[in-house]
Amino acid sequence: MKQKLDARIPRYTSLLTPTFLALKDLGGSGSNSEILDRVISNLRIPTEVTDIPHPGNENMSEVAYQLAWARTYLKKYGVITNSERSIWSIMPDYAAAEKLEDKKILRHLNDQKKKKKDVHVDPANPELPQDNDPSNDDIEYPDEAKPWRARLSEILQTMDPFGFERLTQRVLRECGFTQVEVTKKAGDGGIDGTGKLKINGIFSFNVAFQCKRYKGAVGAPEVRDFRGSLTTDIEKGVLITTGTFSKAARDEASNPGKQQIDLIDGEEFINKIVEYGIGVHEVKAYEIDEEFFRKI
Repeated sequence: MKQKLDARIPRYTSLLTPTFLALKDLGGSGSNSEILDRVISNLRIPTEVTDIPHPGNENMSEVAYQLAWARTYLKKYGVITNSERSIWSIMPDYAAAEKLEDKKILRHLNDQKKKKKDVHVDPANPELPQDNDPSNDDIEYPDEAKPWRARLSEILQTMDPFGFERLTQRVLRECGFTQVEVTKKAGDGGIDGTGKLKINGIFSFNVAFQCKRYKGAVGAPEVRDFRGSLTTDIEKGVLITTGTFSKAARDEASNPGKQQIDLIDGEEFINKIVEYGIGVHEVKAYEIDEEFFRKI
């Protein structure tokens, strides 16, 4: 049985236009985190609401989960699309649009759901029940919150600590880091490793990273502590978690008066694992058009 959603959390049914307008504010394209921050700002969603986790998926807040559904609906309707690097952009046909017909989009896509699965869909609560049947995952979960992602998140949080360090090294190397070393030792001030990142084959930066295998949100104090551990020879800090970052943590990391800290949350870490095919393999399937076979 699904848990009752906190009434303060906006449903994806009310986030279609805000998601679209957030992308317009961002110049027509943006990442998940950019869209999340812009929607939170535009709708003035309070911090105590933005940090509520989604049940069963510790690397995503409930607001982020609802936004994932909104993006999925907009993508299926042809309003937006996404790249392999999870950058979303507005399709050309909607570039000049100022607003969307939310009810029309919802009605069309819920009709498509009902055709795929013979169940009653309550217009006031259009999400279909999750029946643990993988063949229905495409209509029961948003594109970015499929069950395999929750399972991978669980694996990351419970794997051998040294294995997780090696995995982090591998991901960072795939991202373009060199000389990646794990340096965790007593009295190191919280830095788990260091490396070098070369931009465009010319500019090189000394980078320090810290990994937090969290179930839930990393807060602002952890960001401040990590920043305080950076030595003068470190030009960039990267904080990685298998969970999420609170709104306060994201604000602290990008505080204009302090050294900027790059954040990689569990969702983005999994995206990198998928992008570089590290320990995961794409499985393709076919959707059967049963009506075609009945009418042919």
